[in-house]
Amino acid sequence: MVYGRRRVGKTFLIKEYFNGQFSFYATGLSDEKTKGQLKAFHASLQVYGCTEKKVPTDWFEAFARLRALLETRDIYRDPVSNRRVVFLDELPWMDTARSDFRSGLEYFWNSWASSQEDLLLIVCGSATSWIIKHMLKERKGFHNRVTRRIRLLPFTLKECKELLENNDIVMTRAQMIECYMVFGGIPYYLNLIDSRLSLAQNIDELMFEPYGDLKDEYTELFYSLFKKPEKHMAIIKTLAEAKSGKTRQELTEVKAIGGGSVLTENLQELEQCGFIRRYTNYTKPLNGAYFQLVDPFVLFSLRFSESGKQSSWMEYIHSPSYNAWRGNAFEICCVNHVPEIKAALGIAGVDTMEYAWRSETSEQGAQIDLLIDRKDGVINLCEMKFTDDAFEVDKVEYEKLINRLSIFQKETQPRKAIHMTLVSANGFLDGKYASVFQNIITGEQLFQ
Repeated sequence: MVYGRRRVGKTFLIKEYFNGQFSFYATGLSDEKTKGQLKAFHASLQVYGCTEKKVPTDWFEAFARLRALLETRDIYRDPVSNRRVVFLDELPWMDTARSDFRSGLEYFWNSWASSQEDLLLIVCGSATSWIIKHMLKERKGFHNRVTRRIRLLPFTLKECKELLENNDIVMTRAQMIECYMVFGGIPYYLNLIDSRLSLAQNIDELMFEPYGDLKDEYTELFYSLFKKPEKHMAIIKTLAEAKSGKTRQELTEVKAIGGGSVLTENLQELEQCGFIRRYTNYTKPLNGAYFQLVDPFVLFSLRFSESGKQSSWMEYIHSPSYNAWRGNAFEICCVNHVPEIKAALGIAGVDTMEYAWRSETSEQGAQIDLLIDRKDGVINLCEMKFTDDAFEVDKVEYEKLINRLSIFQKETQPRKAIHMTLVSANGFLDGKYASVFQNIITGEQLFQ
């Protein structure tokens, strides 16, 4: 089983591994009813040799035909393993309302396919929540039936760099970080970048032009994953307006979101799909959960292309709103690269817990968006900065950092050493107030 976010490269990975050769391949159709799904499945059966003329009336009949096809003597077998390889792509889309798809698949697998030692069934889907709910956590037909699972994650900065360089895209490290802050580590998006254009020109071409390849991607993304995405999108929109996230209670106060079990399920689905993360307040480990948007492309889309307020990215660069987005997006980039930050600190092998923290007493609303609590007796309080030039601590910033540290120590009374840690995308200047940081991590180190 392979699952992960839309456009992350699941289908490409499987097809490349098997050189595009399968005993049977079929894919679900987005926003299509049962009749259309069966018609598409029937067309695939015919491609691979099924001689039946009529479209199956239900999924039991469809899978019976698949079994008959796979039992034919001349069915294609993988030349390396000699297995019959069946690949069902976008499986969640096949499971339409009031259809017998899951029952048909369950019967096909349990009554015959699972006993075939030379049969490999690969299922794939972008609707991660469906995969987890119906395939991985199912307590009935598919319980303990999945032999291997691969959750394909977006690329890290290091992997983005390798892909961009392979495509002859020339960028500085800071530009690669900003590219990640716009497109995330999604290979499909990165492969659309034109090597002849600057990053800003590419963003304009892909996101802001009326017929840009990613102009409508935000909406299509959610409608392809969820049957009723309106509440999911309301949650995402609300979280995009709060860079440090919101509690469940704060989300229930938004009329378009609501509460109850529906909100619980929606939050789980968004987390499973990788759009948001659930993290804990350092001082409230049991009930201090926050939900934060961590998908860079979704954040960028909501702030700019979906808002309709900007018609050109080139004209918007370096405005106050641009700088606010850049700070928020870089923090998300760092949150998504905690293993790289730990490696830069020399603690890759140390057990840690990652938290955020908000002051409950400070009128200034002191907060720390990334706090690494280490088993070796140290807590790293991370300050993340994306500036045009190398970051230098001035007197105002120094006093702000010292005040935040003082409030944190007073409210939490930690029994560990506190290390102020800077993660700076464009390097660091060693000035008069530089001693406030015990650790300096540069943008270059996030690529390791």
